[in-house]
Amino acid sequence: MAQIFCRVLDSAQFPQISWPPPRPAADSSSSAHVVRRRIRCSLSATSSNALTGSEARVVPWGCEIESPESASALQRWLSASGLPPQKLEIQRVDVGERGLVALSNIRKGEKLLFVPPSLVITADSEWSCPEVGNVLKKNSVPDWPLLATYLISEASLMSSSRWNRYISALPRQPYSLLYWTLSELDTYLVASQIRARAIERITNVIGTYNDLKLRIFSKHPELFPEEVFNIDTFLWSFGILFSRLVRLPSMNGKVALVPWADMLNHSPEVETFLDYDKSSQGIFFMTDQSYQPGEQVFISYGKKSNGELLLSYGFVPKEGTNPNDSVELSLSLNKSDKCYKEKLEALRKHGFSTPQRFPLQITGWPVEMMAYSYLVVSPPNMSQHFEEMAAASSNGTASKMGIKYPELEEKALQFILDCCESSISKYTKFLEGGGTPDSAALSAKQANRKSLLKKMATDLYTCERRILYRTQYILRRRLRDMRSGELRALTLFNGFRKIFKQ
Repeated sequence: MAQIFCRVLDSAQFPQISWPPPRPAADSSSSAHVVRRRIRCSLSATSSNALTGSEARVVPWGCEIESPESASALQRWLSASGLPPQKLEIQRVDVGERGLVALSNIRKGEKLLFVPPSLVITADSEWSCPEVGNVLKKNSVPDWPLLATYLISEASLMSSSRWNRYISALPRQPYSLLYWTLSELDTYLVASQIRARAIERITNVIGTYNDLKLRIFSKHPELFPEEVFNIDTFLWSFGILFSRLVRLPSMNGKVALVPWADMLNHSPEVETFLDYDKSSQGIFFMTDQSYQPGEQVFISYGKKSNGELLLSYGFVPKEGTNPNDSVELSLSLNKSDKCYKEKLEALRKHGFSTPQRFPLQITGWPVEMMAYSYLVVSPPNMSQHFEEMAAASSNGTASKMGIKYPELEEKALQFILDCCESSISKYTKFLEGGGTPDSAALSAKQANRKSLLKKMATDLYTCERRILYRTQYILRRRLRDMRSGELRALTLFNGFRKIFKQ
């Protein structure tokens, strides 16, 4: 799905909760009174920093991600609950482990799925335990944490929840980076800026959970027992949301979980996305290519880099297959710079900081990065331009203003090249075997997990280093051309001097 139709919202759209003072919700006295049933959950409460865990955490619901049995049970339940006959079926697949496969010929431009709203989970969905939902709504909890809490509440009720078959088919342990420990992030993603993005996201989830616990859960322990509503279950529920939540443009941008549709896997070769069809009153997508029986059918999760796909979904496309791939390069002001404070102040005035990350693609780099580099290398006698450079590096005005400083061009390019080559060395160290020290004796499960994480990191590093190599080549060539041009000009000038001396 492209742009705002992407399957998962950017982490920037998921801030920590900051509510206004509680205001009364709509009267819910007409709702059927349901007492929370006995909780069948053996998970121990762990409110300590989830980043420092030594092992990946699991919840007592869901399934192993490749489970065909849970997928078949989900398909039967959906059909019995109003899902119309489909041209697709859940099967084991090469790409994504489980996916939707064509049962018959599917034409390009054909509409598929038509999942009815009654089988879609939104912030307006009915709670099996209405008291829990009422408390959250009275406190004006936003959609993301509301849906995360909804998933946990329904999951804890197991067979008593109407969503039991759906939740049973969700992965018990998503591959999302949200589920990696700090030790795993440090071991396998030490060279990539996606590590910092993952830590930011985990920190946001932990902060959101702590906010909910402080404002609501601790005040209603009978509705939100800590053995159910804890940081482990919230990491799971947010992992599900980050990997499966969709925004439906034809429903005024409403976010939703769409069972069945969320079994579709991603391909960078398609651009089709999910939406709501008002005429048929169902969630659908329109194919942008044809499929033969037995072929896996794909949608797009958005124009995302391989790192972003790993961050939310836990997979990395094959090298060279993702036209939207990019790698973030971190640039920083030099603290020994005589104008460090003035430059930092100029950046902060425009909402920027140091270090700052910029996306590089095979096709080039953003003009904002060049403006930032001008600021980094500019001497004290150009202080009157600091403000202009900072503004251009923060909002892309460089392209509009044509900001360019020929006298700084070579130094700025060399600065970017130095940063690029420093980053390449970190990737190379990992890929050549220096980034994953051998551990003590591992269980079979731990060994399998280590092998899987290392493979995903290796796939990501191979793709990101490829972009860095391309950037390095372009920078070296431009600098060589600039310097050889200067040398030719100097040689020509010296030749004229000899002529006039004769």
